[in-house]
Amino acid sequence: MKRRHKVLGALLAAVVAAGGMVSIATAGQVATVAAAGGTGTGYLHTSGNKILDSTGATVRLTGINWFGMETDNKTFHGLWASVTWRQQLDHMAQLGYNTLRIPFSNDALKPDARATGINDYTNPDLVGLSPLQILDKVIGYAGQKGMRVILDRHRPTSAGQSALWYTAGVPESTWINDWKMLAQRYAGNTTVIGADLHNEPHAEGTNPAATGSCWGCGDTSRDWRLAAERAGNAILGVQPNWLIFVEGVSCPSGGLSNVWDGDPSNDEDCGWWGGNLSKAGQFPVRLSVPNRLVYSPHEYATSVYNQPWFSAPDYPANMPGIWDKYWGYLYKQNIAPLMMGEFGTTLANPVDKVWLEKLMAYTGTGVDGISFTYWSWNPNSGDTGGIVGDDWTTVNQAKQNILQPYLIPPTGGGPGPTTTTTTGGGGTGGCKTAWKLDNSWQGGFQGALTVTNTGTSAANPWTVAFTLPSGVTVSNGWNGTFSQSGTTVTVTAPSHSPSLAPGAAVSLGFTANGTTATPSAVTLNQAACTA
Repeated sequence: MKRRHKVLGALLAAVVAAGGMVSIATAGQVATVAAAGGTGTGYLHTSGNKILDSTGATVRLTGINWFGMETDNKTFHGLWASVTWRQQLDHMAQLGYNTLRIPFSNDALKPDARATGINDYTNPDLVGLSPLQILDKVIGYAGQKGMRVILDRHRPTSAGQSALWYTAGVPESTWINDWKMLAQRYAGNTTVIGADLHNEPHAEGTNPAATGSCWGCGDTSRDWRLAAERAGNAILGVQPNWLIFVEGVSCPSGGLSNVWDGDPSNDEDCGWWGGNLSKAGQFPVRLSVPNRLVYSPHEYATSVYNQPWFSAPDYPANMPGIWDKYWGYLYKQNIAPLMMGEFGTTLANPVDKVWLEKLMAYTGTGVDGISFTYWSWNPNSGDTGGIVGDDWTTVNQAKQNILQPYLIPPTGGGPGPTTTTTTGGGGTGGCKTAWKLDNSWQGGFQGALTVTNTGTSAANPWTVAFTLPSGVTVSNGWNGTFSQSGTTVTVTAPSHSPSLAPGAAVSLGFTANGTTATPSAVTLNQAACTA
């Protein structure tokens, strides 16, 4: 019944040379970004089982976890890679992830906390910054892309997860005070929409000597529901606009089972760590500000733990009933919104592919579906892997293809503001470009060319061409398939996302050998673009 994620390769950064470059896969694996997004306007609130924006429009959060701030590095993993931190956010948005769930530990919030694992060649703008200062930059850029951010207190310390929301070294007062600090730090910033109070409260011990988190047991030292009320109300006292995300427990009693009473009919039904909200209907979380509560279960596949239901004779037909029992009833009975904070798999077992397909179908389609943040962006999650591979660029297309129909891209998913626009003529009716130089070194450079369709019809399939000076050659590219003939570089759309809708943009990242240069004579389907 356990859920643990093992982080692999956290020390990879130690072997990244100051000027080291990692090969970036070519081939287009990035979806173009739709003009309309799913994250709404202003702060969010709830009504029944829906999340609404400040105008009353329904919002669906379809996001991803980017972890690392909860580990010894105290900041996002992958900052050691050859792609910049901004390019990683570009990539997430282009794939359709409109929300970023950011795990952290209280260690990362300490005044003397130091971020490690940063490639100062790729990300020189992060060198010397504290974990919170790096978090500020990520939140700022995510907001420019129309993404939302949920902060997740993942662990009290970087040493590991805890069954309770406090430990001997990190008391409840520290947990609450740190949350109040974050609420004050980001007050007025509508990118940050809420607090996931504590990651995966779970059972310890066996009844009647249970020592883990319970739900509705009434013991203030163990009742996670009561603790969530205390922390949630303290946060709302500082920032009444935030959503409060409350995970479940594993066993409502806080013990591993209750077979101790000798009566099998009373055996407790335990689930995933953080995934059991079966008692939330009977014992709801009560917050001082109405319409702020979102329940946030976790759900995993056999690559994390082989739960008995995966080998049941009626699998996978049994799964909707299991989800209904643990958390889905809250949504179906219009009690509260749900946001699956974590779910994932390596997809190594065919059983898991069926599980993921059925789970996504269970969440529903369109803005009325259940919100979620997939675990994880990172490739170095030992029991799930990531959406990107070890180069932090190449997409695991098997996973992405299952998730893609349920993703609602953020508004304006191209890279952040850099320039400029006018319409060109012909083809799709017009286009604009923006060039951002991300890095340069002796003999080469790296950057991103953003092309926006300003016409009235889709470019399907889209093709972008541009010119580089003589002697400059593209060595690697992403978000499309690159080819070069002389000074002309042509980029064709990926097969899984061939259309560039009116108002949509694609960011074409590449590295090149030769003198640093700005792409010129850019065209979209032979229509000249203007910078």
